[in-house]
Amino acid sequence: MQNAKDSFYITLRNRLATVNPNRTMTLRGITRPGILVEDAEAPMPQMLLDAFTLRWTKLETDTQLPSILAQIACEIHYATAGTQGNMELDRGRALEEMDDELLQILCPSSTPKYNYTTTPATQMGTMIFWSQALFSTTTITRERLERVATVNVFAFQEQGEA
Repeated sequence: MQNAKDSFYITLRNRLATVNPNRTMTLRGITRPGILVEDAEAPMPQMLLDAFTLRWTKLETDTQLPSILAQIACEIHYATAGTQGNMELDRGRALEEMDDELLQILCPSSTPKYNYTTTPATQMGTMIFWSQALFSTTTITRERLERVATVNVFAFQEQGEA
């Protein structure tokens, strides 16, 4: 599943850089598109504001097919406190902007699967695809507006893949 998870993340990261090049974050002194995979980063006391955090959760497999079909749930967490220039009174609009960006980067809902352990990355023989996002209700924590969108990512296991 790691190749599918990596392919999903890299696809969303690259699409976000196109959809909103200003949605960036700085981690460990490096500025990059504002999306990260939670289990690939050092633990943080609180999720970053104005960035998307991918959290991989439930894994299921269908072994009744000629190739094993894996399904893994991905929770996409994001939050905003608005902008300082607007005295943080625009946090509702800022959250809606992130909702829209997420919808844009999730379409189309498929991409080729790559092995990113090689340089350059090697395209594999199958595609990954995912469901429409299910959006939670907005959660308010002090000045933060937060939301979680859940997407199910599907991938066939290929020969030699663990």
